[in-house]
Amino acid sequence: MNPLLKNSLRATLVAALTTGAVLTAGYAPAAAEAPGSLISAQAEPAGWHGLDRGSSIEYWMTDSAGVTRPASGAMFLPEGQAPATGWPIVAYDHGSSGSAPGCGGQADPENAPLPMHRALEDRLIGRFVEQGFAVVTPDYLGLGRFDTGPHPYLEVRSEATATIDLVRAARAAEPGLSRTWSAAGTSQGGHAALSAAHVQAEYAPELDFRGTVAIDAASDVEKILPFMSPDLPGLPGSTSFVVSILAGLRATRPELDIDSYLTPRGQEIVATAGTQCLDEIVAATKGITSADLLVRSLAPLRAPLAAYMMLPTSGYDAPILLAMNVTDTIVPSPLHAALVAQLALNGVDQQVVPGTGPHGSLSAEQLGAIDAFLARVNAAPPQR
Repeated sequence: MNPLLKNSLRATLVAALTTGAVLTAGYAPAAAEAPGSLISAQAEPAGWHGLDRGSSIEYWMTDSAGVTRPASGAMFLPEGQAPATGWPIVAYDHGSSGSAPGCGGQADPENAPLPMHRALEDRLIGRFVEQGFAVVTPDYLGLGRFDTGPHPYLEVRSEATATIDLVRAARAAEPGLSRTWSAAGTSQGGHAALSAAHVQAEYAPELDFRGTVAIDAASDVEKILPFMSPDLPGLPGSTSFVVSILAGLRATRPELDIDSYLTPRGQEIVATAGTQCLDEIVAATKGITSADLLVRSLAPLRAPLAAYMMLPTSGYDAPILLAMNVTDTIVPSPLHAALVAQLALNGVDQQVVPGTGPHGSLSAEQLGAIDAFLARVNAAPPQR
């Protein structure tokens, strides 16, 4: 058995038999495994993720096929007692971290790859906590304590349900949380936050959603991938991200026979990527070209890729703030511009705050705009 799964199952059993392992006294995991139900919530020592009041959470979520799966994440609380109406929630979705258990870095930060990247995100989480928000942050399906197969990288539906079901589970664990919540995220996390924003009204109507902050959100990649073929001199964008997308699609849509698009070397790279964190995937794909990876064009995957990962550009019922770096080389500025144009065409309530830093970075102006946005959308009294 995978060691992470073994440890998690042991922790779940302990949580079911004792009250000390969970935040809510007397709580036992729900037998029905309803989406958003709590498995366990463990208070962590001061300094965990650089914050004082953090807890790791295990919970049930639904995957894109509607199957209930276990997942993990983290929760952070402000100092002091909750206000009478509860702490409003920010659900923060992290950036790309890989495809294997333990890569998410939220429930188990000591095992996470890319420590410098995680430290930047932890500081942003800390900023939200200092402003009086409770913050929850999911590992995403397959990236935490449970080995549920390769993480479906950039899959809109499971990103959304991982986020929303953690909000539900955190409220079951901590009675001081409000019904009021907002979504935020960076890179893949921006994609996840927008995905959650789009489905929250039908998926979790019992909650009170206020708005979305998306920082250099991944978008429109599904429009580029179908043009890939062995004849291209190189891959559009980063090879590691393309391989991660193919690994996720291979795991969730076996009927597409992704291996039939790949060379023997490509099959090995994609299959192995499903067991690796991002730093390992980057190392394994260094110098890999389209010809090394593919035996035929990805054009037949146009519709499946769109269904799997395309961000909706209409149908949002709460405002959106997009912090976008025009000098971004991971999600190039034409893709950022395409997202803004599509949202504008469909009359979506959006605010765009440009920057000139590297991917995922935030200028003082962008940070100030995010602070003001969250204050504004949460100005109405929070609800319990």
